[in-house]
This record gives sequence, C-alpha cells and structure tokens, in this order.
Amino acid sequence: MFSKFKRTNSNNPDENELDLNNIPKHIAIIMDGNGRWAQRKHLPRVAGHREGMQTVKKITIAASDLGVKVLSLYAFSTENWKRPNDEVNYLMQLPIRFFQTFVPDLIKNNVRVMVMGDITRLPEGTQKAVHDAINQTADCTGMVLNFALNYGGRIEIVDAAKQASQLVTDGKLTVDQIDEALLASLMMTSPLGDFEDPELLIRTSGEQRISNFMLWQLAYSEFVFVDEHWPDFDSDSLSNAIKIYQGRHRRFGGLETK
Repeated sequence: MFSKFKRTNSNNPDENELDLNNIPKHIAIIMDGNGRWAQRKHLPRVAGHREGMQTVKKITIAASDLGVKVLSLYAFSTENWKRPNDEVNYLMQLPIRFFQTFVPDLIKNNVRVMVMGDITRLPEGTQKAVHDAINQTADCTGMVLNFALNYGGRIEIVDAAKQASQLVTDGKLTVDQIDEALLASLMMTSPLGDFEDPELLIRTSGEQRISNFMLWQLAYSEFVFVDEHWPDFDSDSLSNAIKIYQGRHRRFGGLETK
C-alpha cells in the first residue's frame, strides 16, 4: 500500500552496511529531475539531460558491480512527445550519443542492452543506434541494461490483451486459458524470465508517482523516492536506496512469519 512508500534524502546514508547477499535482482528507475537540475543552475533544460546521460553511465556500472541482474531505466515515455519540439529532438539524439560513447564500456563490463517500447516511432538514426547497441552487446552475459523508450505501461497492457484476444480468435486459446501467467508472457519484460518484475523501483527528484511505468510488473515492488535530481544521483545514492529496500519485509500480500 502507499503507506509503505518511503521518501528519503540519500545524502544521509543509513549506518548499516549494504548486505551484498540481498541485492535486488531487478531495479527499475524513473530518472526524474533533469530539467529542474538545469534550471536550478540557470542552464537550459537540455544541459540537464546531457548531465543525466552521464549519470546513466555511472549508475549502470555501479549496479553491475553490485551484482544487479537487470537495470530498467525509464528513458522516454509515450507522454514525453508532448514536450517542446526542441527538447524532444534533443532527447532523440541522446541514445545515439550514449551508445556511441558507452558501448565499449558496456561490453567491457559484460552488460547487455535491451529496449522495451515502440521504437518504430523513433527517428531512423535513433532506431539504428538502439539496434546496433543491442546487436553489439548480444553476447554479453552479465547485467541487462533495459531502456524503456517510447514506452507506456497502459499501452503495454492493452497490447498484451490484444495479443491474447488474437490467440482466442485464431483458435489457439480459449477465454478460460487467459490468466496472469499468460498475460505476463505477453509483457515486454517476459524475455527477462525470472527477473521480469522489479523488486525495487527508485524515483528521483522527490516526486511520488509511477507515471505509467511498468504498471503490471510493479505490483509487488518496493518503492523508494529520493530527493536528488537524477544528475545528482550517484553510486552512494543507489546503495542507500538498496539499504532501504533491505530494511523492508516483503510479504506479497501474506502474513509475516518469524
């Protein structure tokens, strides 16, 4: 329930040490606050997005070093098209710049790139950068860096329902066979197998909402809201959020046992 959600300023670390045996296997992050970070420094909003890209690089390596199996980052939502054209155009260039400079480090750290969302609407250059990164890291067997690009949680669920309906129409499935397991298999995270659902969701910049992100997958995730804007989020911030997660008792709707 929402009463469990905890907001923290991760500049004040917990005194307890991080339990390396209890690292969330799948961490999802809503990277919020790039524009506000820039405005606070009297810079154009795009400067915040540029700095945020550097934070992605740092957090990717930090998460990989901690043993995280999947890091999902909400990079561009279906609603972000409503932003000013200049900002959207800049955001469309970021994946190109990011992968051009970071793919060698991803390969060095054995990190594989995955993308969820409808990338067919992205500019051709952005699509090429995405596909190239996926192909270039395909043989990596370590952490999966999963970008949500042109992604919306409601659309994902609608698309899964359409696929299930088509299976019924084609006679490959009966209505009674539609269950949670089937719908889960039709979600964009299904290729992640046992790691398809995040155990921890982090949102930066102090906002306390999920903004149409992974609505199906976050059903039993722990939520941690931090006050730092995304460009200020660092490896210590990540560790502190994980410490909060480690202090929670995940009951999945049941009763806690001693």
